[in-house]
Amino acid sequence: MRARVALFLASAAALAFLHLPMAIILLYAFTTDDRSYGFPPPALTTRWFAVAWQRADLWQALELSLRVAATATAVAIVLGTLAAAAVWRSRFFGRNAISFLLVLPIALPGIVTGIALRSAIGLAEIPFGFWTIVVGHATFCVVVVYNNALARFRRTGSSLLEASMDLGANSFQTFRYVLLPNLASALLAGGMLAFALSFDEVIVTTFTAGRQETLPIWIFSQLTRPRDRPVTNIVAIFVIAVTFVPIFLAHRLTRSKGDAGSAL
Repeated sequence: MRARVALFLASAAALAFLHLPMAIILLYAFTTDDRSYGFPPPALTTRWFAVAWQRADLWQALELSLRVAATATAVAIVLGTLAAAAVWRSRFFGRNAISFLLVLPIALPGIVTGIALRSAIGLAEIPFGFWTIVVGHATFCVVVVYNNALARFRRTGSSLLEASMDLGANSFQTFRYVLLPNLASALLAGGMLAFALSFDEVIVTTFTAGRQETLPIWIFSQLTRPRDRPVTNIVAIFVIAVTFVPIFLAHRLTRSKGDAGSAL
């Protein structure tokens, strides 16, 4: 009984440590004080939502973030799936080293990836803009899709493919009727995780965006303007919500298929 209570208290403390800051952001999105974070707030109001709704620069940043996240996710699904298929089906020297190099970008500090990408883009004399942001985000989004796809490939027995071939199916039919149904939920989960990672990315975007502002960069720039703090908190809540939904759905999908460890 004591052990159970201790575990419950430890879990509650961990949850409070992780999520209490987000609750504070939620509280100060309704404060009437636009200059400080005094506690408790002097009063509560919803007028900051109307102020945020009228900010044209906010909508531009949101639109850019959505386009970048969607494009980076599409690129990651294609490249990550192809890389996973190559590592799974092929036997060649250095396969393990290649698999390690494919997952390395997500383990590197974002500032290292950002500096490397900025140097490479500068040497290639490519103007910084939408596509340079997409390339930067794809470096870590590919890893998420690759891990999910490879885990599902390894759970797909080669006997299924052999049986399909024996029954006269060609490569496309085998992919369409055997592999794709098995991969669908893993790719969907990996895509949603990649979208969430791309949508709230800051560090790599700082080095690859040029003068453009995604929504997280917009939030960061607003921190130097004290009068906009409640609006910034509202946008932060929106980012949390947009990030939470795909992660939650991906967790549900992978848990139902037994791939939760590979996805998260």
